[in-house]
Amino acid sequence: MQYQSKAAIRPLVAALVFAFASAGAVQAQDAKPADPAVANQLDPNAPEKDAKLIDKYQAVKVEDGKYFDKDGAPTYHITNDGKKFDWYAYSGYRRYHAECHVCHGPDAMGSTYAPALKDSLKRLSYEEFVGIIAGGKQDISSSGTNVMPAFGDNKNVMCYADDLYTYLKARASGAMPRVRPTDKEDKPEAAKKAEKECLGG
Repeated sequence: MQYQSKAAIRPLVAALVFAFASAGAVQAQDAKPADPAVANQLDPNAPEKDAKLIDKYQAVKVEDGKYFDKDGAPTYHITNDGKKFDWYAYSGYRRYHAECHVCHGPDAMGSTYAPALKDSLKRLSYEEFVGIIAGGKQDISSSGTNVMPAFGDNKNVMCYADDLYTYLKARASGAMPRVRPTDKEDKPEAAKKAEKECLGG
């Protein structure tokens, strides 16, 4: 009898908890859109746009919706006064925050035990970048040893290596702020095909 009364009370308690939580919750329509200026103020080391890197990384060729710089490496393409990003830079943002930010910090800002990739990409070539994420890296200094694991067998990283590289180049040059891109180009058919082939789906 006592068990039945507890069982009968549980739904009532759950309903009350839900009602109180709903009353205090912020409604989606009340939320304000992200403000890139505010987000960048939170970064005490926010770099100004690096004109030399922006020029170096400038897209000079596009093939099937993918942009390339003068060295033939994948790069970003930004239009609409800096508000609309190519698909690969957008995808790189998403992949970075799914796979890399735990160690390297949000928005490639770095952490106490992993470098800021927005700085590393100022000097790493495409080949060096892909080699490091595939094979890992070990740095030994007087203060200790830092080890980045190899991701060569991780399809969630390797299938999107170009996307990650493109996003990090945009962060390195200062072309992309510290927020999720609000507008993007449509996902190219070539990207859909490559993703399906790589993931084996």
